[in-house]
Amino acid sequence: MTDVVHPGLLPAPPQRLLPTACSRAAAVALTMITVLHLVAQLGEASAWARATQGCLMPLLGATLWCAAPAPRSRLVRLVLVALGLSWLGDTVPAAFTGDTAFLAMVGCFLLAQVAYVVAFWPARGTSVARRPVLLLPYAVAAAVLVGVCAAGAGPLLAAVVVYGVCLVATAVLATGVHPLAGVGGAVFLVSDAMIALGAFTDWFAPPSPGFWVMLTYVAGQALIVAGVLARSSSQVSGSGTGANPSRS
Repeated sequence: MTDVVHPGLLPAPPQRLLPTACSRAAAVALTMITVLHLVAQLGEASAWARATQGCLMPLLGATLWCAAPAPRSRLVRLVLVALGLSWLGDTVPAAFTGDTAFLAMVGCFLLAQVAYVVAFWPARGTSVARRPVLLLPYAVAAAVLVGVCAAGAGPLLAAVVVYGVCLVATAVLATGVHPLAGVGGAVFLVSDAMIALGAFTDWFAPPSPGFWVMLTYVAGQALIVAGVLARSSSQVSGSGTGANPSRS
């Protein structure tokens, strides 16, 4: 005689976080606009570069919003805040000139880094922060960056130190979210390091610096989003197999 199992006692089938038509469309648009922006950077077409830069973070945010499972987790919501602040860092400086524009950019991106730190903080227990050997390269990178920028920073040195600490904290804590996010945090660090070197030293002058800054900027942010979505996918799958859902 076949045993009858009550349907309510069966484990729920595993769920997968599948891309939606909305997220696919946003990702395709992001890729196209990114390519156009990078070409504009190489061609020094400043008007096109400004116009396309303002579209990058909204499209990345739309990709994250559409692909993340509802209800959106604390992690997803805070990363969306960080992307929004990054968008302000991309667009607000255009309203100013000279040092004011630079300070506006730094201020917006500092707030974005703070949002990332708050978003990733619950994952600190699995980040490289718990392993001094793996944490050392981040600490060395921060110290070297501040050291080489110190002479040129002048009265902005304190701001450079604060921003550097937040930037490295983002990169370190991102490693606890997912390996993709960890790589993204490191690439984002490289992007901002190039901006600092260009602003505060007289020897850092690579060809087409805007191209390299924006390439690493978009790649870093996209990898962070990919890591957040991968973490969300694993949490959805875990809750679908009867495990307690985790909303980090």
